[in-house]
Amino acid sequence: MTRYLVVFEKAGENYSAFCPDLPGCVATGATQPETESNIKEAIRMHLEGLKEDGLPLPAGAASAEYVEAG
Repeated sequence: MTRYLVVFEKAGENYSAFCPDLPGCVATGATQPETESNIKEAIRMHLEGLKEDGLPLPAGAASAEYVEAG
């Protein structure tokens, strides 16, 4: 099973999430847990679409870390 980085953001009163390794794969929700569930489903559907189109599945290559600024 491939792991993909997911970035969660507070978006006003809701949350959004995206997967840098899967351009266009995004989700939203009222809470972060709901958004997590939605992005998991979005990733599953995105990968199924790639398979159906005969395209390769991207490797989970993105990474993230916090840096201090200032």
